[in-house]
Amino acid sequence: MTSMRKNPSPEAHEVEKTTIRQISIRLLPVLLLGYLVAYIDRSNVGFAAIHMNDDIGLSSSQFGFGASVFFLAYVALEVPSNIALNRYGARVWLARIMITWGLVAIGMAFVAGPTSFTVMRVLLGAAEAGFFPGVILYLTFWYPPAHRGRVIALFSMAIPLASVLGSPLSGYLLRLQGLLGLHGWQWLFIIEGIPAAVLGVVALFVLPSHPNNARWLSVEQRAWLENELRAQEPTSEVRHVPMRKTLLNKRVLRLSLVYASTAAISQALSVWQPQMVKGFGLSDTQVGWLNAIPFAIATILMLLWGRASDRGSGRVRFTVIPIALSAVALAFVPLAYALPGFLLVLSAVLVGTYAAKGPFWSLSTQWLSRREAVAGVAMINSLGSLAAFGGNWLVGGIKDRTGSFTLALMPLMALAAVSVLALTVAARAERRSDIGAAPAQQELGV
Repeated sequence: MTSMRKNPSPEAHEVEKTTIRQISIRLLPVLLLGYLVAYIDRSNVGFAAIHMNDDIGLSSSQFGFGASVFFLAYVALEVPSNIALNRYGARVWLARIMITWGLVAIGMAFVAGPTSFTVMRVLLGAAEAGFFPGVILYLTFWYPPAHRGRVIALFSMAIPLASVLGSPLSGYLLRLQGLLGLHGWQWLFIIEGIPAAVLGVVALFVLPSHPNNARWLSVEQRAWLENELRAQEPTSEVRHVPMRKTLLNKRVLRLSLVYASTAAISQALSVWQPQMVKGFGLSDTQVGWLNAIPFAIATILMLLWGRASDRGSGRVRFTVIPIALSAVALAFVPLAYALPGFLLVLSAVLVGTYAAKGPFWSLSTQWLSRREAVAGVAMINSLGSLAAFGGNWLVGGIKDRTGSFTLALMPLMALAAVSVLALTVAARAERRSDIGAAPAQQELGV
């Protein structure tokens, strides 16, 4: 699928080192902060629900559906958003996404019942659609495949980090009950929604759409980057990839099934975990701090795992192992009766879920050509996000019928197990494909 890298000369190695460092310093702070804010705005509804559900009359099922319907609009607009980004440029399009979702996130403060709550979640999903796959695609413009594992892991670190930082902040903001006549959960939405709109404006001045627009890279650095990207991309390029072909692409469908487990588990715990922890009889502030612990552990280990996947061999192995850990840990949830044990099990679940993200997206961008990746990455994220929609809704329904969050998490364990099997099958298919393509690749000097 990709070319073998030769050992670079000391001069080439120095160019590579300085180029990657400069790109990371320029791009990653804005992208990481943007996704951090995006995930806080997407999942802070879990903390708001502690009091909001009673204030506006939401049952667990209604909350679960409203929280999940975010993904319907999100999924529907993911692929068109990535196509628009590729057409109009990353700088303008990513800024547009951040500004619009920030305004909608602030508007969440004014929901008044099940209907308005559901409508605003749909609008939030529509506004945020395309940010994550857009950034993944954007990173392929700047980083050769050999560097993507740690970079994508660093970017994806924003997901658990959002809960590490957002949980204590949300717990504190709930204490603003009554300030200026607003509920604490309303202040939560307002204060946590503002940074997205501000970052969108910043992005317009900071993010170049393409390396050709990066005046801070020297001619030598741009030439090195262009050569590396060309040399390490899959060789099966075509002029145009029809949408129908992307939808039916076996690689995309297999990768979507794999991503489904990490998306469903991370979203379900982001939305429902504060209520689970609250069930141990804690104050809002205590919930905020304790809820952050499993996400803090996952943040550190996913970054270390992403770096290990770049140094090691086998993106498949580095993806399968953490997902399998999540499946096993979820099986132990029914045995975690005490709070320390419960937090320990959830930490293992989240470590597995988040550690898989860096290797998985690196694997995906290696299995797909750059033209396939324009729609393919968005399609993987979209189809995988449907599992998050179903997972959140299912958790709410099971909780309403059984009164148990423990039972509600069991379908997620089954999904993780299926995901491991799906990636194993997909890897075997790719190996057969590589063997069949070997003679042609040799002729091309691959």
